[in-house]
Amino acid sequence: MSLHGAYDPDNVFARILRGEIPATKVWEDDHVLAFMDVFPQSEGHVLVVAKGSTARNILEIEADELARVTEVVRRVAIGVEKALKPDGVTISQFNGEAGGQTIFHLHFHVVPRWADRPLKGHGHAPMATPEQLQPLAERIRAAMG
Repeated sequence: MSLHGAYDPDNVFARILRGEIPATKVWEDDHVLAFMDVFPQSEGHVLVVAKGSTARNILEIEADELARVTEVVRRVAIGVEKALKPDGVTISQFNGEAGGQTIFHLHFHVVPRWADRPLKGHGHAPMATPEQLQPLAERIRAAMG
């Protein structure tokens, strides 16, 4: 998909937001949802999405919605760092298929990184179970305060 086009209301994140697909939640308020990636590139990989926007990418999102989302990205990154003690944290956001985007609902990745652990490929990691993800989500949530 290109950078431009119609929003697909049946994309996986829209379905998660409607409660049609389960997600292991880390944070939720009226505007933003943060949840564990089921195909984590590393232990503790969190996705952050806008709840009220139908922006497919960063070029389309409203400024106030982007501010809300990025504040939660910051808070999640702090929670990941406190809870998991990684050597680093990668925050990424892809735009358009050529830019690496695979789900066309604006989202950010918060990925803990350790010097001695290889990073799994974006969209190529094995699927994690809820039993693996829930304890991580609880630790990150608690560290967010």
